[in-house]
Amino acid sequence: MKKILIGTTNPSKVRRFEALLADYDVEFCTLKDLGITEEPEEQGSTPEENAILKAAFYGKYFDAVICNDSGLYFDGLPMDDSRQPGLNVRTPNGRPRMNDEEMLQYYIELVHSLGGKALAYYLDGVAVYNHGTISSYMENSEATRQSAFYMVDKPARERLEGWPLDSISLNRNTLTYFVREGNNQYDSQQENVMLGQYRERVIRFLAQALAL
Repeated sequence: MKKILIGTTNPSKVRRFEALLADYDVEFCTLKDLGITEEPEEQGSTPEENAILKAAFYGKYFDAVICNDSGLYFDGLPMDDSRQPGLNVRTPNGRPRMNDEEMLQYYIELVHSLGGKALAYYLDGVAVYNHGTISSYMENSEATRQSAFYMVDKPARERLEGWPLDSISLNRNTLTYFVREGNNQYDSQQENVMLGQYRERVIRFLAQALAL
């Protein structure tokens, strides 16, 4: 059995990687399990670069590490608009790091200023440290735009710890909240194929990078 450190304090991200590698003989531990409180400086220009920085940092503590970073982008805002969150999802516009509820309120107000409903998408970078070797993976922005969703200024009652924005994120076809049990961002056969292919690519990357 291979032991792997998931380099995050976000419980939703931990569950995500546990699910991705559920078919492999692995055992996960977290930063909390190891008492690691130090954090790397995230100075990369993309989610992939930040994931690599994290993997290198936490590789000092463990032989096999998975790290992840995401950027949030509103399709209707120019990339140089100060309101564009990008890599600073929890610290937009130079704000101090927000907790889940502060983050939710901030984006409710931002989406309200954009008309109450805005098309958005995530860029997701993953990096693996495995005995001194770092590997990384990120979908390109055009492929990611195909999975764009709506953010709205009226939140669902439900909350998902670590991913508060799921309470204001809607499937753009069914207009159901991500946070609702059983909801899926994709609802057509073609979109489910896309999601399945992306999931397979990430699993294949993780398995190869970790030599599973």
